Amino acid sequence: MTIRAVFFDLDGTLLDTASDLAHALNALLEAKGKPALPNDTIRRVVSDGAAALIKLGFNVDDSHKSYAALREELLAFYHDNLSTHTQPFDGIGALIEQLNQHNIAWGIVTNKPWPYTAPLMQKHLFASEPSAVICPDHVQEKKPHPEALLLACKQSNCSANEAIYIGDHLRDIECGRRAGCDTIAVGYGYIPENEKHTDWNATHCVTHADELWPIIKTYIKKSHEEAL
Repeated sequence: MTIRAVFFDLDGTLLDTASDLAHALNALLEAKGKPALPNDTIRRVVSDGAAALIKLGFNVDDSHKSYAALREELLAFYHDNLSTHTQPFDGIGALIEQLNQHNIAWGIVTNKPWPYTAPLMQKHLFASEPSAVICPDHVQEKKPHPEALLLACKQSNCSANEAIYIGDHLRDIECGRRAGCDTIAVGYGYIPENEKHTDWNATHCVTHADELWPIIKTYIKKSHEEAL
């Protein structure tokens, strides 16, 4: 397998956004006269988006009459402060540098809407620019449907079997598998306490971002050996 691109999920894989999302939920709870929740409690549901945060904070789902207004307020709080504490996970910056040095494209495939993704990418600059940033705004189907990942491959001029997809949620691994990519499940992201990333049948599993490059490097070595 020749490796030409590496794609990342955003929240919980490339960027640690949980603190700012927790701040938004707690700001909304305070505005509604409710007690704040611990960041660690909120962190576990961050990957499931606004609906999960509202369910956690207010115990209502999208069928409840107050849901739409709560969601709008939550997203407004978040949009105004979406990168106060957000940072790349330790090791991600160095990984992007290695990819750049080896002429491997990198990109993002996320279920986070573009109006929230774009400002984060403008603030957090890496050694090279992503070859693709695919959000739900750009496709018909969200992950785990493979449409977004296949679009990222197209924009990066590679086939799915020349790409690796990295994520911290089962839907990321399912998305990669359905697209035809090898996958890496990361254990440092926002994984529910009743799940283990090692149970998702990913091609590889890691617990820290520093472990990603050694895995990717094995693909480079194999492609060089196959070329001989």
